[in-house]
Amino acid sequence: MFNKSKIVLKASGIEKSFELRKILDNVHFEIKMGERIGLVGYNGTGKTTLANIIMGRLKPDNGKIDMEKEFKIGYLTQSIDYEFTNFVEGLLDKKDLYEHTSQLGLEKVYDWEEQRLQHLSGGEKLKLALSLVWSSKPDFLILDEPTNHLDFKGIKWLLAELKKFKGPVLIISHDRYFLDQTVNCIFELENKKIHFYYGNYSEYRKEKQKRKEDLYHQYTVQQRKNEKIELQMEQLTKWSDRAHRDSTKQEGFKEYHRVKAKKRDKQIKSKMKRLQNELSENKIEKPLEEAEIRFQFESDGIRGKRIIEAQKLEKSFGNRKLFSDTQFYINHGERVGLLGDNGCGKTTLIQMIVGKEQGSQGILWKSDSIKIAYLSQDVHDLPEEKTALDALGFTARQDLFRARTLLANLGLNEDLIIKPIGTLSLGERTRVKLVDMLMKEYDVLILDEPTNHLDLPSREQFEKTLSEFTGTIITVSHDYYFLNKICEKLLVFENQKIKRVELKAEEYFNQGKDNKNNSKQEALMVIENRLATVLGELSLLDQNHPDYMELDREFKELLAQKKIIINNL
Repeated sequence: MFNKSKIVLKASGIEKSFELRKILDNVHFEIKMGERIGLVGYNGTGKTTLANIIMGRLKPDNGKIDMEKEFKIGYLTQSIDYEFTNFVEGLLDKKDLYEHTSQLGLEKVYDWEEQRLQHLSGGEKLKLALSLVWSSKPDFLILDEPTNHLDFKGIKWLLAELKKFKGPVLIISHDRYFLDQTVNCIFELENKKIHFYYGNYSEYRKEKQKRKEDLYHQYTVQQRKNEKIELQMEQLTKWSDRAHRDSTKQEGFKEYHRVKAKKRDKQIKSKMKRLQNELSENKIEKPLEEAEIRFQFESDGIRGKRIIEAQKLEKSFGNRKLFSDTQFYINHGERVGLLGDNGCGKTTLIQMIVGKEQGSQGILWKSDSIKIAYLSQDVHDLPEEKTALDALGFTARQDLFRARTLLANLGLNEDLIIKPIGTLSLGERTRVKLVDMLMKEYDVLILDEPTNHLDLPSREQFEKTLSEFTGTIITVSHDYYFLNKICEKLLVFENQKIKRVELKAEEYFNQGKDNKNNSKQEALMVIENRLATVLGELSLLDQNHPDYMELDREFKELLAQKKIIINNL
C-alpha cells in the first residue's frame, strides 16, 4: 500500500522569464502520492514551462524543485508530432510496449517498415508515445495535452489506465470531458501565480466564479469605504486651508492664531495619515476580467448545393490501404465531422480535398466555385524566427490594422506579436494561424483538430462562433464536446470504407444503447400486459382454486422481472 498523504514533489519560489517576459513569479506547490491534478490556464501562462522545469529540461531563474529520490517521471510532451522523429529510432527496440500498442489499436507495430512510420497520423504517433511512456514503468506521470489527436478508443484506454495507476498524475489539458473524468484538484496558472481548487474541471469553474463574485463584492465595499475616506480627507484639507487664511485676518494676537492654526494643521495631517494608511492597508485589487476572445467568420452562399462528392474513391500508401470503393457527398452549409480510429485516413482525406494528396483510384469531385480555408494540425509550419505580423505577410495598412485587431481580440497583445514565433506557446501559434483564416473570405472551413492547443475560454468562444457560421464545416476532432456541438452529420471511417451518417456524434455513439433500451422497453410492455392479464384472472379466483397458486407464482416472477428491467434502463 502507498501513503496518499506522502509529499513526493515540492516546488518553492519558482520564477521564470523569457526575453524580459515574466512567466512564473514566486510559485509554490506540493504534489502528493496518488493525486490527480489538472494544470489549467490561458495559452502562454507557463503550463508547459512549469512541466519542463519539473522534468529538469528547463532551469528556473529562481526557486527549486525537491522530488522524491529515484522517482521516475513518465512525460508525454505536447508537441509530440514535432518531437516524434527523436524517438522513432529507438521505437522498435522496446519489446514491452507492444502490449500497449495492441490495446490502443495499433497492430503488429514490430512489423512496421520505414515507409509505414513515415505516414503515421498524429493520433498514431501519440499512441506510440503513450505506449513508450507506460512501458517505461513510471512512478509519476506528466501528460501535456494527452487527448490531442487521440481517437475515442484511445481516450477510453487512457481513462482506464489512469484509474489503475497508483502514482501522482499532472495533466495539462483543455479537454473538459477528460478533465472531468480524471482529476480531483486543479492548479490554475493566472497572472504569473498559481491558484488551487478542489474537484474536477466543472467544479473548478463554479468555484472560480464564486471566488470572483466574492472578491468583486469585497472590492465594491472597499471602494465605497475609500470614497468616504477621500471625502473626509478633502474636508480636512479645506479646514486646514481655512484655518491658515483666518489666522492672517485676525486683528491682534496674530501669533496666537498662527500657533492655533499650526496646531490644527498638525492634527489634520495626523488624521489624514491615518486615513491614508486605511486606504493602503488590506488593499483589494479589482478582479481581473477574463480575456474577451472574439472570432468572426463571414460566408455567403446558398445552402443545399452539392460541393464535394466521392465516387469509388480509394487511397493507399504502398501495400497499406486506407479506404476503397467509397461513395459520399457533402452539401453547402452542412457541418460534417470525420469520425474513425487513428490512422484510418481522416487527415489524408482532408489533404485530398485541399489538393495536397491525390487519390489512388476513383473520383473526388469539388465545386470550382468554393473557396476553402484550411486549418492544419501542424503549428510548427510557421517560420519560428519571424514575428506573428511578419509571418502573416500583410503589407497594406488596412490589412495590418485588421490583423493587429484580430490578434488582440484573440488575446495576443502587442508584446507577443512582435516577438519571434519560436517563443510563443503552441496555443498562441494556433491563434496566429486562425488570424490568417479570418483575414480571408471563404465558403468552406476545413479544420483538422482545431481545438488542439486552444485554451478553454477560446474553445468555448470558437464553438459559439462556428455555430453562427453559414458556410460548410468539415472537421476532424477528438474533442467530444466540440464535435457534438458543431457537427450535425458524420463521415464514419470503418472497415476501410467511408460512409455518410445522418446523425450527430452523441446519437451515433448511443445507437447501441438506444437499441438495447428499446428492446428492454418492449420486454417491459410484454411483462406489464401479462401482469394485467394474470391480475385480472386472480381477481376472479378463490385462493382454494387449483389454478390460484400457479397464477400467484407467475405474478410474483413477473414482478421480479419488471423490477430488474426498470433498474437496468
